Amino acid sequence: MNKTNEPPARWFQRIDEDPDEVFYASPRFVEHIDKATIEKLREYYAEIIDEETDVLDLMSSWISHLPSEIKLTRSSGLGMNEQELRANNQLSDWCVHNLNTKPQLPYPADTFDYVLCAVSIQYLTAPIQVLKSALEVLRKRGRIVIAMSHRLFPTKAVSIFQHIAPEDRIKLVSSYLEIAGFDEVTALDRSPTNADPLWIVTGLKVS
Repeated sequence: MNKTNEPPARWFQRIDEDPDEVFYASPRFVEHIDKATIEKLREYYAEIIDEETDVLDLMSSWISHLPSEIKLTRSSGLGMNEQELRANNQLSDWCVHNLNTKPQLPYPADTFDYVLCAVSIQYLTAPIQVLKSALEVLRKRGRIVIAMSHRLFPTKAVSIFQHIAPEDRIKLVSSYLEIAGFDEVTALDRSPTNADPLWIVTGLKVS
């Protein structure tokens, strides 16, 4: 797969094809990665996110892993469960939105400086369309940050994520970003010792 070839639809089939609203109807107030891994993600955000900027937490929940010391102008959350989003005290605003039925993000173009997606990319059935929309809502020189680990809900994760090795997931998500139009796509490993792994893929909106 390269910049001109979109992945085949069969990659994005799921065991549970019922509406996602059913699966996410009840809130899950749990941490989906180890605390040490969360801290590593928080540290990385602190390295790259500038103060007084606007951030979109894509596929958000009751926590956003944003470092408390960074003073943001806006921190928006888009997720699937209203109770979880209401409980997230790091968000300045939020909306409930199903990206698998509506891949277009409900924000104007050139709205955010950063789009973050933590341990959720494996649930998107139309990732290229979603990431193209993420590119649109980013400002010039805006950056997307996709964080991954090895945990997932097996009935809702797309097929391709469950049939390739972890190192190939990094390559897969990198190709998503390239196809969507991001530049300077970079992958790195920030995994802590003796905890869940943390792989991060980033891309830049050049113009």
